[in-house]
Amino acid sequence: MLFLVAALLLLGVVLGSVAYLPWPVTLVLATVVVVWLALFTVRERRRRARAGRA
Repeated sequence: MLFLVAALLLLGVVLGSVAYLPWPVTLVLATVVVVWLALFTVRERRRRARAGRA
């Protein structure tokens, strides 16, 4: 997951869509996306673990 976020961020910089934002803003937004993906992953794993027990 983290590799995917890093790859998309790098792609955005290369293509210029993120180039207009200052680096601190870009890094904050990337951190928000990483946290969101981590929370989603934890929730999905917990849901699958509960479904597997039932």
